[in-house]
Amino acid sequence: MGPDVIHCQDAFLAACDAARSEGATVGFVPTMGALHQGHLTLVKRAAAECEAVAVSIYVNALQFDEPVDLLGYPRALEEDTERLAAMGVDWVFAPDEGGAFARRCALERMEAGPEATVLEGEHRPGHFDGVATVVAHLFDVAGPCRAYFGAKDWQQTRVVAHLIMSEELRVDLVVCPTVREPDGLALSSRNERLGPDDRGAACSLSQALFAARDDWHWGQRDTDVLESAMEARMTDAGAEVVYAAVRDPKRLGPVTDPRYARALVAAQVGGVRLIDNLSLSEGKRA
Repeated sequence: MGPDVIHCQDAFLAACDAARSEGATVGFVPTMGALHQGHLTLVKRAAAECEAVAVSIYVNALQFDEPVDLLGYPRALEEDTERLAAMGVDWVFAPDEGGAFARRCALERMEAGPEATVLEGEHRPGHFDGVATVVAHLFDVAGPCRAYFGAKDWQQTRVVAHLIMSEELRVDLVVCPTVREPDGLALSSRNERLGPDDRGAACSLSQALFAARDDWHWGQRDTDVLESAMEARMTDAGAEVVYAAVRDPKRLGPVTDPRYARALVAAQVGGVRLIDNLSLSEGKRA
């Protein structure tokens, strides 16, 4: 038996409240659908750690820069629900994109915190305001919960962490490791849009990150050197670099403590915009 698909926000909150009244912790995985193994890994962890599990599927128009990208984003609610059926998911919250939830988000826009002003925020103005708006309303509809996000969208996790803190939400943020394909490419729904000749350039993002981590473990602390090396590796592979940065992992500003650093990259490959990141101060040399 599959999860209940709920379209009404009041009904979704009522279901979550009923579970909490019986002592259950609600695990919540917000998604835009077109689920891949990265999403399912979040769901699997939520199911392992929580007595009740909800997945939202909502294509957030507020975070798209180009209308054509919004129109082209895959919608596969039936298939996604089928994939969740065997994973211990209790509810799929799938509000209508033009319904009450969407109107509420449009009327009650949020401003993302300072973590949203750099990197992706510089190149995609308003993107994180859209993320913060929809996530804030999703948290409001779900109620107190444990929310699961992937580290692949690291800057997004920092925006969500700021939202939780600033709004004093009763939400525990759980950031799960990036899931990668065998060749190192971070899983993303955008990968399906890559052409057969784009794979090498796409994989250069993760290769640049792994090389930067090696250099960091060998003692390189000059962020300019690390950033230049990452950019060169991606460019040589044919990727059009948007940015290659080494930052403090929490505030995304300059590294102030060498014990903590994260490399973040973005590039256009075959007309597809890809992002990736990696902690430099964790793990072992490759």
